[in-house]
Amino acid sequence: MELVEATADDLESLVDRWHSLARAMEAHDELNELAANVDETAEEGFRRHLDDDAVDDYLVVQGGERIGFVTLREGSHPSREYSQYLRIVNLFIDEAYRNRGHGAAVVERVRALACDRGCDHLKVSCEWGNEGARRFYRDAGFRPKQVDFAQPLK
Repeated sequence: MELVEATADDLESLVDRWHSLARAMEAHDELNELAANVDETAEEGFRRHLDDDAVDDYLVVQGGERIGFVTLREGSHPSREYSQYLRIVNLFIDEAYRNRGHGAAVVERVRALACDRGCDHLKVSCEWGNEGARRFYRDAGFRPKQVDFAQPLK
């Protein structure tokens, strides 16, 4: 399994996979409901990633075949001892390839990337009600650190 940095030629593949991920997240909270123009918005978002030095999108490739994607964002908390982080923003493996260790392999590759970039920790968040994702990240060595709260305003 390898991570291949995405280019503008990969936008359709990224958007299709992101759309599948986003649709699955709708079930976990009303705040995840997708907008009517979601495909256009998602493509524009991925285009902005290409110009943002802090964000990288990678295709997950197995045996020459694209099987998922991961979005990473680098950041810092200068006032903390653990100050440099790499955040897994999105991690998606195509359904036909799940439960085969590909997600865990992606996390291992991301861990190596973070170390190469001088980061001292990884971050990730997932929907509280998504027990499968919570179990996956716990099994990958992550621990709960913080809880986000949200409140709809309309």
